[in-house]
Amino acid sequence: MEDEIWLTACRTAVLTGVSTVTVYSWVRRGHLEVEGLDHRGQKLFRHLAVAQAEKATGAKAGRVLVPAA
Repeated sequence: MEDEIWLTACRTAVLTGVSTVTVYSWVRRGHLEVEGLDHRGQKLFRHLAVAQAEKATGAKAGRVLVPAA
């Protein structure tokens, strides 16, 4: 799992074009799961899970996250 891409809530918001409030809303509604914490205690999300949450919620992202093939 070392080759996975991990994102903080702030980085997730920037990459998807939504606010951090929206990212935490995805968590609260069960669309996105917190997978761990970084060395500063910030919540971490898997890149693939973020892409799936973005798709499931129909977020109007500035950029579309597509999992690597």
